[in-house]
Amino acid sequence: MQSVIVENIVKTYGAKKTVVEALKGVSFSVNHGEIFGIIGPDGAGKTSLFRILTTLLLADSGKASVDGFDVVKDYKQIRNRVGYMPGKFSLYQDLSVQENLEFFATIFGTTIQKNYDLIKDIYQQIEPFKNRKAGQLSGGMKQKLALSCALIHKPSVLFLDEPTTGVDAVSRKEFWEMLHRLKEQGITILVSTAYMDEASLCERVALIQKGKILSINTPEGVTKEFEKPLWAIKANEMFGLMNAIKDDPRVESCYPFGQYHHVVFKSDNHNKQELEEISNKGHFSDVEIHAIKPNIEDCFMALMKE
Repeated sequence: MQSVIVENIVKTYGAKKTVVEALKGVSFSVNHGEIFGIIGPDGAGKTSLFRILTTLLLADSGKASVDGFDVVKDYKQIRNRVGYMPGKFSLYQDLSVQENLEFFATIFGTTIQKNYDLIKDIYQQIEPFKNRKAGQLSGGMKQKLALSCALIHKPSVLFLDEPTTGVDAVSRKEFWEMLHRLKEQGITILVSTAYMDEASLCERVALIQKGKILSINTPEGVTKEFEKPLWAIKANEMFGLMNAIKDDPRVESCYPFGQYHHVVFKSDNHNKQELEEISNKGHFSDVEIHAIKPNIEDCFMALMKE
């Protein structure tokens, strides 16, 4: 069973010479109870897509459904069935933690007590601060409160728009652990993120850039699509090394990744020997070169060039 179906969604902003194409014929589907990631940089169209699926924005063309309900014709039913956590903290900052949660529960005709078991693991971490105003919470605590408010009416589909942006690494890890516990309760989860490493925490991902889907697959499937050998190289003079590599006509791509540059040649025949030749010609010191396996970000960069 498919919880979300998106068919050729197009969305533009502006008029005439200032038209921006936010979504260019986006299509995909999400299975019931799946954690599905929309992975892409800022400006890729993730927020526009989520706002359309949660009935907050109308597409120019195409169609979509959530739990079998059309996002235009059946918007009232969808709003009662989904939970939405926008990228920007949007709760009432002058209300306390408990007041925010009670407010959202009342909107959906329920109570905290009725669905407490659903949010228990999350809310217990911030419950000691239930009388603190939401605006005075840390980033991680705001994140947990926003998720609790999105879940309090027991939604069947949960939309999370860049939920881990701006929070520390520990809070990110805890957040994803919470999502996997929610999945066990049968909730379908769509999560967008600009963090490529979070793709591996999803069951399937859609890589999106400039409003177009580049690939839809499991994280393992995406990396298997990377066909050419990938090399990692570093030296003491990293900026000069990158320019030297990029200037070589045999090189297809070179970009910084942590302490290394990741390099792909146009031909599979080129390898470590060519990188040694480039580094020796430039007289770079303390050079390290080794073959590596591609990650999601490597695959994303390669797909952007196609």
